[in-house]
Amino acid sequence: MEQRILQVALDTPLHTVFDYAWQAQAEGELVPAIGQLVVVPFGRREAVGVVVGHVSQSALEQGKIKQVIAVRHQLPPLSAHWLALCGFAADYYQRPLGEVMLPGLPKNLRALSTVALDKALKALGRLSAPKKSKARSKARAHPEDEAKQETAAADATPADPMQFAQAPALNAAQQEAADAIAAAHAFAPLLLYGVTGSGKTEVYLQAAAAILRRAAESGERAQILVLVPEINLTPQLEGNIRARFPHLNVVALHSGLAEGERARNWLAAHLGQAQIVLGTRLAILASLPALKLIVIDEEHDPSYKQQEGLRYSARDLAVWRAHQLGIPVVLGSATPSLETWQHAQAGRYRRLELRQRAAREAVLPTVKVIDLERDKPVDGLTTTLIAAVRKRLEQGEQSLLFLNRRGYAPVLACDACGWISNCMRCDAFMVVHRPERRLRCHHCSLELHIPRACPTCGNVDLQPLGRGTQRVEEGLQAIFPQARVLRIDADSTRLKGSAQSAFDSVHRGEVDILIGTQMVAKGHDFKKLTLVGVLNPDTALFSHDYRASERLFAQLMQVAGRAGRAGLSADGSSGEVLIQTRYPHHPLYQAVIRHDYDGFAGELLEERRQAHFPPFMYQALLRAEARELDTAMAFLKDAATLLEAPAITINEPIPMTLMRVANVERAQLLIECASRPVLQAFLKQWLALLRQVKTRARWSLEVDPVDI
Repeated sequence: MEQRILQVALDTPLHTVFDYAWQAQAEGELVPAIGQLVVVPFGRREAVGVVVGHVSQSALEQGKIKQVIAVRHQLPPLSAHWLALCGFAADYYQRPLGEVMLPGLPKNLRALSTVALDKALKALGRLSAPKKSKARSKARAHPEDEAKQETAAADATPADPMQFAQAPALNAAQQEAADAIAAAHAFAPLLLYGVTGSGKTEVYLQAAAAILRRAAESGERAQILVLVPEINLTPQLEGNIRARFPHLNVVALHSGLAEGERARNWLAAHLGQAQIVLGTRLAILASLPALKLIVIDEEHDPSYKQQEGLRYSARDLAVWRAHQLGIPVVLGSATPSLETWQHAQAGRYRRLELRQRAAREAVLPTVKVIDLERDKPVDGLTTTLIAAVRKRLEQGEQSLLFLNRRGYAPVLACDACGWISNCMRCDAFMVVHRPERRLRCHHCSLELHIPRACPTCGNVDLQPLGRGTQRVEEGLQAIFPQARVLRIDADSTRLKGSAQSAFDSVHRGEVDILIGTQMVAKGHDFKKLTLVGVLNPDTALFSHDYRASERLFAQLMQVAGRAGRAGLSADGSSGEVLIQTRYPHHPLYQAVIRHDYDGFAGELLEERRQAHFPPFMYQALLRAEARELDTAMAFLKDAATLLEAPAITINEPIPMTLMRVANVERAQLLIECASRPVLQAFLKQWLALLRQVKTRARWSLEVDPVDI
């Protein structure tokens, strides 16, 4: 019987692959292909790994090479392109190959038992099998009736999968953009820069339809990957895609799916049965053997960057994957990230522009600022904003109040002694959640009952300071008792399906006033919503994070874009956006008033250039955490002296802004370089030395950090 040595990648923190012996169990059994899943012994347990190579001889002694336990022959091997994608991600983000490959697969594929995998494959087999028509069966039962038989045969004719639903006519700018995407036959990074409500989704759909038809006409398979930043954006877009492509297999991939459904959808993509895959950032690591187009909607959104484990950027991997396959990639946004904007300015990305809203009567909303020094708020709401909401209620239109702070109040305080609700495990306040009568830390998830009296002095008159969405909801219900008020945030949508149910009620017109966090700020097309009020945006103006102004501008432009998307209001006016601020003349708000992303982005890029910040500088961040801050800081100080390079700037280690989380002290060390290849070469050498340092601190490295 034939024997081979297989190199297998496993989900371990070790930067290596492992040699295993494979012995044919039957005559003619094929050697496991590269990309095949196998079960192998690892230490005292068994693990599922991916075959990444064959070697004729192992560096291990013959007696120490363990045997492969089982091969997942029922699953076709992962493609060379997928393996190359994972290899690039592992190399660029400085992670072991197995830590990229295995977590990118659904849990049911990584299970030691094949029950779930076999069940999923069987279900997919039933879906792909030709269905017998009931009419045809009846015709067979009555062969003498030829007319019935012919009718049954006609009824049994399968629908043409390329028979798409009627698409709305595009305006000139949309048509130009859709044609440019569809005409790309090689790698083409395309920035679809369109104002909110300009019909970017329709451009995606019509370009995808053209690519699918072209592939079908040439006898090729084609798959389209559409990425969105958040799970709650998938149902509306999935509904639009299914309505447009009723005979195609459309699947979703995101962490909110049950494991069985996620495995079926992933397998449908891997087997080529799914023509369109819609997903969040994890979908970029899906196996798609016939991928012909990648769309990244809201490409600027920081949610595309994974913040734990493999800290990858799905947007950046999507661009690399498109380059690898020689296909177009579309990055859509009304407020592109500065990195993407800089690429477009330099000519590396082609810019397609949609400057007008798609609906015939829809225009961009009028944006105004309310000076809080002149119009003093009561319960967080100014008289101007209250009057505007009342006017929309009288006209039967919807209003949205945006406050990116959930809970009832950010902190509970005692006026008598100065006690405040600090988290005992973090350098943060415990947020008041009044409906549940709880104090919650939004960083470590610690929960306590709201005290009846001050824990320090016994004062029973404890006061909530500041406002969250729960408190604003309470105030609105008191001001407008007849209005239908709905709050959408992470607290009100904890149950599965609750977010979609809430959004559906808004779409059906069952809500008069919507209060929400960033969950409602993007992607949703509320036809009756004509007023947006923005509460308390000023805190981001003075953040230590140099990206804060970019994010605030994008957030304001996105939430403003919810107003007036379907056309003019009942009184003939356009949508209206009111921003409550103490700094009405701040350049950022003035740019929002003008809808001037171009000018604002140009100024920010010049500031970044002068300050030597990304995208003109490349960064990596070494984080360390320990029970004591001194331990973390000592490790970082040692790390800073391990390797010197003339082109590399190693900054002084400092405690993180939120230094203590869940009783763990945290610090960070920033590394900078003007050359990405030079930084990558340095990191490889540096990490090899770091792994030899003995320390009680836990550490991790992030390449291209977005939160410093």
